[in-house]
Amino acid sequence: MKYVDEFRDPQKARALLAEIESLIDQVPACQDRPLYLMEVCGGHTHSIFKYGIENLLPKKIELVHGPGCPVCVLPMGRVDDCVALAEIPGVILCTFGDAMRVPGSKKSLMQAKADGADVRMVYSPLDALEIARRNPDREVVFFGLGFETTMPSTALTVLQAEQEGIENFSLFCNHITIIPTIKAILDSPDLQIDGFLGPGHVSMVIGSAPYEFISAHYKRPLVVAGFEPLDILHSIWMLLKQMVEGRCEVENQYNRIVPKEGNGPALGAIAQVFELREFFEWRGLGSIDHSGVKIRDAYARFDAEQKFAVPAVKIADPKACQCGEVLKGVIKPWQCKVFGRACTPETPLGALMVSSEGACAAYYQYGGIEMEAAE
Repeated sequence: MKYVDEFRDPQKARALLAEIESLIDQVPACQDRPLYLMEVCGGHTHSIFKYGIENLLPKKIELVHGPGCPVCVLPMGRVDDCVALAEIPGVILCTFGDAMRVPGSKKSLMQAKADGADVRMVYSPLDALEIARRNPDREVVFFGLGFETTMPSTALTVLQAEQEGIENFSLFCNHITIIPTIKAILDSPDLQIDGFLGPGHVSMVIGSAPYEFISAHYKRPLVVAGFEPLDILHSIWMLLKQMVEGRCEVENQYNRIVPKEGNGPALGAIAQVFELREFFEWRGLGSIDHSGVKIRDAYARFDAEQKFAVPAVKIADPKACQCGEVLKGVIKPWQCKVFGRACTPETPLGALMVSSEGACAAYYQYGGIEMEAAE
């Protein structure tokens, strides 16, 4: 296949759905209950609702929307820290657009900007570095966040800043790692997951090999999936095929993009600049060991947490917001009491309603039928 249209072919989709329908009744696990499959990545969640895939699948397949949206799992306290950095006189804070409206305990970065803070939306950390070049009398802080997908570009930007001797650039590092997150989900006692659609973008960097502990230790199959409709349907078919045949493996449906061993130069840049934190706090999931990274001591002068006084206060989510339960797949977005009422994309209470990859935002935009049926 060479073109996008081929990954959206209705005839091929119908053929895959017929195969899925014939396989589901042969899966031992779903003889007396639904089969629970988690798509880890928020990009998959968005595609599933955009193309109506959940409505096309057999009723015996229950899709669980995982915590693979990096903006959505950012704890409120870290947003407050970012706002505090933005409000330091002389600081220009640069961030990706979907982080602008994530609510802190008092305000978002968008609100801080309205109050006079110099907050600028950028498309890459290199844009922030260019702002630092043009404003040598100002401190420029880049709000770095995301899984391994975005870590390489941040790491390479830090290396570029060192090479050029740019001293007024620093990073507020909130990058997180996917493997400890999946392990925390698998160790959760209140969650039943039968198989995983592995994240395509993260796997483009880390490869498919790091997931092998899931099949080896937890006895759950995982298929690294692409993002087009046929990618997702094909990946679900591959999971069912494993279950029917009594296999439990890591397979790579997205092999046109994802190499087994990952992207060597990208992984090298990550290892050079970052090291694992002992633990990191996640919205809705609590503290997860070794699930975030920080800047190595060799590059400490580019670490905003060392250059500035950051409050680092832990803030509980609003009681009405049930982002945690949605992130863990315990409830669907529309089952949250404030979904679509007090919490909308225009007035979000939780981060899942902010990002385009958030499960709540995807349901709100594409999932009206399901929500109305539930009511």
